[in-house]
Amino acid sequence: MNDSTRSVLHEVMEQQTLSIAKAGIICSLNARTSVLAAANPVESQWNKNKTITENIQLPHTLLSRFDLIFLMLDPQDEMFDRRLGGHLVSLYFKTHEDEEDENLDMSILKDYLTYAKKYIHPKISESAGQTLIESYVNMRKMGSGRGQISAYPRQLESLIRLSEAHARMRLSEIVEVADVEEAKRLYREALKQAAVDPSTGKIDITILTTGLSGAARKRKAEITQALKKIIQGKGKVSTLKHQKLYEEFRENSDFDMEDKKIIETGEPVVFAGCLFFIDG
Repeated sequence: MNDSTRSVLHEVMEQQTLSIAKAGIICSLNARTSVLAAANPVESQWNKNKTITENIQLPHTLLSRFDLIFLMLDPQDEMFDRRLGGHLVSLYFKTHEDEEDENLDMSILKDYLTYAKKYIHPKISESAGQTLIESYVNMRKMGSGRGQISAYPRQLESLIRLSEAHARMRLSEIVEVADVEEAKRLYREALKQAAVDPSTGKIDITILTTGLSGAARKRKAEITQALKKIIQGKGKVSTLKHQKLYEEFRENSDFDMEDKKIIETGEPVVFAGCLFFIDG
């Protein structure tokens, strides 16, 4: 996805407007709509050792605005393969009558969705509101012991929207506790797929909100401190050769060889008010 497309999506999802500047016409249109998006991994195959932001290369500022993110993977599982193969083969020998018996008529489904969207506007009941508050507080508590923020107001807003959508699906004008519980279940299942830290195997919401897991952020801070210590010992220098710095870093620290890529990022290191750039 190019930068211009990203900027358009940012505006639509953040401001709910779409700016147009074509043929001498400059205006801003309302874009209050749901956004359904699909993305493929950059290597054409999902890498379990990378986070979702690294796999699909979407910025966390955009990714965190989606209420639900599900991974549609192709696992090497015999039962899954049989179910998928059976479904694909059945498309070629099932009769039209069989399909009519199993599927809901499209016109009925369209009328149902149109009616729900036009006439049903659910309001949150007091009990459902308290459940939402407790859920948000509990989500915040999950990361307090690790010194991390495990939920933001945006996550509470997602739960509210999902609860309202579930009530609207029931054609109910009131959001009940059952709607909140279903919203929590959906959100929890989405996090189990999209917000798991590959290095720890634990759910970390900061992967979606900041692009880095708490463990990766801590590791990066430790490596930065190790680099600062090496730079401090060199006194006043204009540039540092990457290979020499890496060799010193490897000899004087306990980090793995894979941490070399952090030195290679080209990010400046700030020490004692000075900005150091690592030369290749």
